[in-house]
Amino acid sequence: MENLFKQIKEKVEKELKEINISDDFEKLEKKYFGRKGEFTLAIKNLKDLAEEKRPVIGKLANDVKKEIEELFENAKSKLNPVANKAKEFLFGFDPTLQGDKKELGHLHPCTIVLNDVVDVMNSMGFMVLDGPELESEYYNFESLNIPKTHPAREMQDTYFIKTDKNFKYKEKLVLRTQTSALQVRTIEQFGAPLRAIFPGRCFRNEATDASHDNTFYQIEGLMIDRNISIANLVSIMNSILNQIFKRDVKTRLRPGYFPFVEPGFELDINCLICGGKGCSVCGDGWLELMPCGLVHPKVLEYGGLDPKEWNGFAFGIGFTRLVMMLYGINDIRLLQSGDLRFIKQF
Repeated sequence: MENLFKQIKEKVEKELKEINISDDFEKLEKKYFGRKGEFTLAIKNLKDLAEEKRPVIGKLANDVKKEIEELFENAKSKLNPVANKAKEFLFGFDPTLQGDKKELGHLHPCTIVLNDVVDVMNSMGFMVLDGPELESEYYNFESLNIPKTHPAREMQDTYFIKTDKNFKYKEKLVLRTQTSALQVRTIEQFGAPLRAIFPGRCFRNEATDASHDNTFYQIEGLMIDRNISIANLVSIMNSILNQIFKRDVKTRLRPGYFPFVEPGFELDINCLICGGKGCSVCGDGWLELMPCGLVHPKVLEYGGLDPKEWNGFAFGIGFTRLVMMLYGINDIRLLQSGDLRFIKQF
């Protein structure tokens, strides 16, 4: 009996080598494992063995059966490797299980609004420029008509950067407090006439609240040409706001002081969060959004232009506050918090 099972295995191994099509597998399996197959009949004959031999021969029969089944599988995989791989895939995959949802990211609300502002300004002929966040004291202050002894520096509580004696750049460096620092840089590079905006991040060491943060975004606008008036300035700013908010926005212009413009103004927007009633963001129903004015002659001179020939206007959009108005956000600190519960709402 022991030799019989070994002979069956050798016969199967030999016949499998001669198979060329998948239909022959079924015939061969039926020949040995069918109801009247050779291996099936040999198993049935185990009952005729002596009782003490049955466990030994039975174990041998099971081992041989497993070996023959492996021979069949190996032969099938060689004949049809693609079908075999598909079987392996299906065997390890349960289509009834719930899949893992892959979350897709999206643009931050500040980026969404920035893209809209850039589109509006491009349509008016303004180019978009970028500059260093780590700025020189000259461009951040002195070129904007703010000398070292000027009290306006106190209002900005600046972050100065400490450097050692090996630092090659001799001028003091500062985290820029306003994107206005790019005004003279741009005039030096492009001259006049000029239309440009400078979106970017700014830094000020100040106490935070619902409408103030120590890190925020501004969009500085600059236009240099001949015979520019305050009427041009107001027209451009109202057009920007109406296109961004996609409706007429109530604004007011009041006198304001900034060393780099003369005359200077504050353009306030009627608070869209409370409807002008007064809230934690605006206080009295109005929110300072766009400080502006005609470019100071000294700034033109720092840029190498003759103020008798050229003039222009500049404005700074409190961009982070603009985002708050558009989306009804009542705390500026949420925009830089990194809290996904907040960001996923947009």
